[in-house]
Amino acid sequence: MVILIAEDDELILKTIEHKLLKDGYKVILSRNGKEAIDHIQNTDINLIITDIMMPFASGIEILSAIKSTGKKIPVIMLSSMGQEEVVLNAFDLGASDFIVKPFSPNELMLRTKRLISK
Repeated sequence: MVILIAEDDELILKTIEHKLLKDGYKVILSRNGKEAIDHIQNTDINLIITDIMMPFASGIEILSAIKSTGKKIPVIMLSSMGQEEVVLNAFDLGASDFIVKPFSPNELMLRTKRLISK
Protein backbone atom coordinates (compact mmCIF):
# COMPACT_ATOMS: atom_id res chain seq x y z
CA MET A 1 0.00 0.00 0.00
CA VAL A 2 1.35 3.39 -1.04
CA ILE A 3 0.31 6.49 0.88
CA LEU A 4 1.09 10.03 -0.25
CA ILE A 5 1.49 12.61 2.52
CA ALA A 6 1.22 16.23 1.34
CA GLU A 7 2.10 18.51 4.26
CA ASP A 8 4.32 21.60 4.52
CA ASP A 9 4.75 21.42 8.31
CA GLU A 10 7.88 19.28 8.71
CA LEU A 11 7.03 18.06 12.22
CA ILE A 12 3.56 16.86 11.18
CA LEU A 13 4.97 15.35 7.97
CA LYS A 14 7.62 13.34 9.83
CA THR A 15 5.19 12.27 12.58
CA ILE A 16 2.72 10.86 10.06
CA GLU A 17 5.54 9.27 8.03
CA HIS A 18 6.92 7.55 11.14
CA LYS A 19 3.52 6.12 12.11
CA LEU A 20 2.80 4.86 8.58
CA LEU A 21 6.23 3.27 8.10
CA LYS A 22 5.89 1.60 11.51
CA ASP A 23 2.58 0.11 10.32
CA GLY A 24 4.24 -1.25 7.16
CA TYR A 25 3.03 1.23 4.53
CA LYS A 26 5.15 2.63 1.72
CA VAL A 27 5.18 6.43 2.02
CA ILE A 28 5.73 9.22 -0.51
CA LEU A 29 6.34 12.69 0.91
CA SER A 30 5.35 15.98 -0.69
CA ARG A 31 6.13 19.29 0.96
CA ASN A 32 3.94 21.31 -1.39
CA GLY A 33 0.85 20.85 -3.51
CA LYS A 34 2.65 20.86 -6.85
CA GLU A 35 4.84 17.90 -5.84
CA ALA A 36 1.73 16.06 -4.65
CA ILE A 37 -0.08 16.62 -7.95
CA ASP A 38 2.99 15.36 -9.86
CA HIS A 39 2.98 12.17 -7.76
CA ILE A 40 -0.76 11.68 -8.27
CA GLN A 41 -0.35 11.88 -12.03
CA ASN A 42 2.71 9.59 -12.20
CA THR A 43 2.43 7.10 -9.34
CA ASP A 44 0.00 4.40 -8.24
CA ILE A 45 -1.26 5.68 -4.87
CA ASN A 46 -3.72 3.95 -2.54
CA LEU A 47 -4.44 6.86 -0.16
CA ILE A 48 -3.60 10.54 0.18
CA ILE A 49 -3.27 12.50 3.42
CA THR A 50 -3.09 16.21 2.63
CA ASP A 51 -3.16 19.55 4.36
CA ILE A 52 -5.53 22.12 2.87
CA MET A 53 -3.20 25.13 3.07
CA MET A 54 0.10 24.43 1.27
CA PRO A 55 2.50 26.26 -1.03
CA PHE A 56 2.06 26.15 -4.84
CA ALA A 57 -1.24 24.21 -4.76
CA SER A 58 -3.79 23.77 -2.00
CA GLY A 59 -5.38 20.55 -0.80
CA ILE A 60 -8.52 21.63 -2.66
CA GLU A 61 -6.48 21.85 -5.89
CA ILE A 62 -5.10 18.38 -5.13
CA LEU A 63 -8.69 17.06 -4.93
CA SER A 64 -9.43 18.67 -8.32
CA ALA A 65 -6.28 17.10 -9.79
CA ILE A 66 -7.36 13.65 -8.59
CA LYS A 67 -10.80 14.14 -10.12
CA SER A 68 -9.26 15.21 -13.47
CA THR A 69 -7.19 11.98 -13.64
CA GLY A 70 -10.29 9.84 -13.18
CA LYS A 71 -8.54 7.94 -10.37
CA LYS A 72 -10.55 6.94 -7.32
CA ILE A 73 -8.13 7.63 -4.47
CA PRO A 74 -9.41 8.12 -0.92
CA VAL A 75 -8.25 11.42 0.61
CA ILE A 76 -7.95 12.47 4.24
CA MET A 77 -7.86 16.26 4.51
CA LEU A 78 -6.01 17.92 7.40
CA SER A 79 -6.59 21.52 8.39
CA SER A 80 -6.30 23.88 11.29
CA MET A 81 -9.42 25.54 9.86
CA GLY A 82 -12.47 23.67 11.03
CA GLN A 83 -14.96 26.08 9.45
CA GLU A 84 -18.03 24.34 8.12
CA GLU A 85 -17.70 25.93 4.67
CA VAL A 86 -14.16 24.59 4.22
CA VAL A 87 -15.15 21.11 5.39
CA LEU A 88 -18.22 20.96 3.15
CA ASN A 89 -16.22 22.20 0.15
CA ALA A 90 -13.62 19.48 0.70
CA PHE A 91 -16.32 16.79 0.86
CA ASP A 92 -18.05 18.19 -2.23
CA LEU A 93 -14.78 17.86 -4.16
CA GLY A 94 -14.31 14.23 -3.12
CA ALA A 95 -12.54 14.17 0.24
CA SER A 96 -13.15 10.91 2.11
CA ASP A 97 -12.43 12.25 5.58
CA PHE A 98 -11.50 15.51 7.33
CA ILE A 99 -9.42 15.93 10.49
CA VAL A 100 -8.93 19.24 12.29
CA LYS A 101 -5.43 20.02 13.60
CA PRO A 102 -4.13 19.38 16.15
CA PHE A 103 -5.05 15.71 15.89
CA SER A 104 -4.09 12.41 17.44
CA PRO A 105 -1.69 10.39 15.23
CA ASN A 106 -3.42 7.24 16.52
CA GLU A 107 -6.81 8.54 15.35
CA LEU A 108 -5.31 9.30 11.93
CA MET A 109 -3.97 5.74 11.71
CA LEU A 110 -7.41 4.29 12.55
CA ARG A 111 -9.04 6.40 9.86
CA THR A 112 -6.28 5.46 7.39
CA LYS A 113 -6.79 1.75 7.98
CA ARG A 114 -10.57 2.15 7.65
CA LEU A 115 -10.27 3.85 4.26
CA ILE A 116 -7.67 1.43 2.89
CA SER A 117 -9.72 -1.62 3.90
CA LYS A 118 -12.74 -0.47 1.82
